[in-house]
Amino acid sequence: MNKQSWTHGLKLGARQLWRDLRAGELRLLMLSVALAVAALTAVGFLADRMQSGLWRDARQLLGGDAVVVSDQRTPDAFVRQAHAVGLQTNTNVSFPTMARAMKAPDSGTLDVNPPATRLVALKAVEPGYPLRGRLEIAGQPAATIPPEGEVWVDAALLEALNVQVGQMLGLGERSLRIAATITREPDRGAGFMAFAPRVMMNQADLASTGLVQPASRVSWRMAVAGSDAAVGQFLPWARAEVDKPDVRGVKVESLESGRPEMRQTLDRASQFLNLVALLAALLCAVAVALAARSFAERQLDACALLRVLGQSQRTLTLSYGLEFLGAGVVASVLGVLAGYAVHLGFVFLLAGLVEANLPSASWQPALMGLAMGLTLLVAFGLPPVLQLAKVPPLRVIRRDLGSVQVRSGLVLAMGLIGFALTLLMVSRNLTLGLITVGGFALALVVFAALAAAALWVLRRSVPDESAPRWLRLATRQVAARPVFAVVQVSALSVGLLALALLVLLRTDLIASWRQATPVNAPDRFVINVQPEQAEPFLAHLKNAGVQSPDWFPMIRGRLVAINGRVLGPDDLEADRGKRFLDREINLSHSAELPAHNPLVAGRWQAEEVGGVSVEEGIAKALGVQLGDLLGFDIAGQAHEARVTSLRKVDWGSMRANFFMLFPVSSMPDLPMTYMAAFRSPQGAPNFENAMVNEFPNITSVDMRSTLAQVQRVMDQVIRAVEFLFAFTLAAGLMVLLAAVGASRQAREREYAIMRALGAGRSLLAQVQRTELLGIGWLAGFMASAMALVVGWALARYAFEFAWQPPLWVPLAGGLAGALLAWGAGSLSLAGVLRQPVVQTLRQSAQ
Repeated sequence: MNKQSWTHGLKLGARQLWRDLRAGELRLLMLSVALAVAALTAVGFLADRMQSGLWRDARQLLGGDAVVVSDQRTPDAFVRQAHAVGLQTNTNVSFPTMARAMKAPDSGTLDVNPPATRLVALKAVEPGYPLRGRLEIAGQPAATIPPEGEVWVDAALLEALNVQVGQMLGLGERSLRIAATITREPDRGAGFMAFAPRVMMNQADLASTGLVQPASRVSWRMAVAGSDAAVGQFLPWARAEVDKPDVRGVKVESLESGRPEMRQTLDRASQFLNLVALLAALLCAVAVALAARSFAERQLDACALLRVLGQSQRTLTLSYGLEFLGAGVVASVLGVLAGYAVHLGFVFLLAGLVEANLPSASWQPALMGLAMGLTLLVAFGLPPVLQLAKVPPLRVIRRDLGSVQVRSGLVLAMGLIGFALTLLMVSRNLTLGLITVGGFALALVVFAALAAAALWVLRRSVPDESAPRWLRLATRQVAARPVFAVVQVSALSVGLLALALLVLLRTDLIASWRQATPVNAPDRFVINVQPEQAEPFLAHLKNAGVQSPDWFPMIRGRLVAINGRVLGPDDLEADRGKRFLDREINLSHSAELPAHNPLVAGRWQAEEVGGVSVEEGIAKALGVQLGDLLGFDIAGQAHEARVTSLRKVDWGSMRANFFMLFPVSSMPDLPMTYMAAFRSPQGAPNFENAMVNEFPNITSVDMRSTLAQVQRVMDQVIRAVEFLFAFTLAAGLMVLLAAVGASRQAREREYAIMRALGAGRSLLAQVQRTELLGIGWLAGFMASAMALVVGWALARYAFEFAWQPPLWVPLAGGLAGALLAWGAGSLSLAGVLRQPVVQTLRQSAQ
């Protein structure tokens, strides 16, 4: 093809684009592309900003972008590296200690009773704390940290010690004034370091208390904050430094590696938002495919005339390719602008629901939207264009020649490949993308096969002459166009499958997500309950109104051998396994498998002496398999057990969980204490004080603050998902309108011929209604049944929580599909029966 031919093809394509734009020939195609891009970019812009906002706001749970935790003063190498890459640093020191109520020196009273004491979680902070998040005292933002000589405390400590703001609190060798109550602490953790009421002091006062000695168990936390690039440069270096053999007692926490209860919440939120964008792209792809095919059918006659006038196949391919790409670029740009405008409306609606302002949008959703529009056109528009170039000139006098072939292998291959690549590009999660792409690819094949089977049955069971005329005409009309009917049913089924998944995700899967971290999850842990206190303690909880507490023995032990081989940290490659061997762990036993610990391998046999169940993650880190013999050192006693099962443990569930669990009801020869996890009783303000006074040796772990943070972020995410679902659902309904309306031109000709032969409008309206209801019911039933399968796979493997599919969905889906197809057909085909017969036949003859 020479330069002149290229120039001629480009000019011809530009003229055709301008002509078809003015004539409205590309209206349906461009509307479908614009709607696809608008749906994707509106979801993408909001998802991008919401996700960025969630990750930004969730950093307050760490107090920074990352935290270096050590049991000694933070090594200087970490501090220097953080400053070298441009990060801010702030270090705080935390440890448990005893606090005592002190009377004011000038009280003038003599009290022979010892002062009230309480185990507290002491945190010494330095100026600049916190780097991320907001510290609040008495309900107001704190402008600084506690001044020297003063402390801020949790309100629970005032109640426990029966003191008030302004009184003195004894810490070690110092007495400090209680200046305020803490109402919000951004980086309060979920571990046992956050178990007791918080006492926050100025780090300058720490040395004078005498509490930190060489053998003290102190946690040093250096938080860093800065640009994403600087954090991304610091984290790999810090993790590599931690892995060095000479660096002990140091670990790095970030939103990816620390705080499992928040990391899981954010991961699930990200997957939900990505899935909404995925389904939006799926819905719009159906409309683009049908619109492209409809456009190609309308261009057959014009293309045949161009062939008669001497245009070559290459010239036509170039001109139509340019026309499609030009229309795609224009429609994609309009779709991006519309999507940005729509997302601003949702940002306005969300402004009253989220606490923090959302960050600015990035360019990624816009680029993704443009890529989506062009990808859809190339995948679903290019194959019909290639067929247009092959239209024979003889079609000018024989209209039956050169029609678009639905069964073309090139059309099918390019459409499916482009469709799959588009979905994978949008998903941004391999598991999520593969399940969705695989599920919809399988669904497309199943839909086509079932639709073909239904048509085969229909053609052999056409009602006889005794049946109503509208029923005979409807069934014969569908059966007379089997290929078109299969395409229409399959397209509607794919669209309805996406809508059914939206509805299921909006209701059942979100409900399952809430159940994974329920509102009534345990908010208090109690440890160090002695064996002789077990019955009185459980009786105390029952009398206080505590319902069904988790109750487990706690055995402190160390894993020392696997299959008779004594192991040390250097014998393992996984960093988690090394840390596991380097410390004592909490073991437990129970004859019954905990309901929140499902088995993933092996079997659980109650009262199996010599067996042990292992958490699957630590088993992988240790290289442990079923049947391996584990050796433990428990308070100087050797104990062996064989691995009989592996359990899946959700460490973010706020439940009592253990790495190792022996399936027996008692182990009397081993030293142990007990722990309880329960929901604090409502309307009992003195519950903790009474419990600690009756059992002064226990340690009460208050998780209410952390649980409230998790629930707050979860509620925020679910609100955002609900808005995104509502918008995508509306986009899906509009796509169905376009899909049903794609057959408008063919229906106009058919109905015009039947009206010319004497059929009335009422009869044809009944025929149209019957056809739409039948096709819609079949598509809805198949789509809903497949939605249960895809939804179960997404819940099980992508979101990782249990979901029981409701079996009544296919029947309801069939009814909903019939009504949606009827409603969409009534709107998109409203003028078909009102158009004059002569006008329709003249247009068809031209």
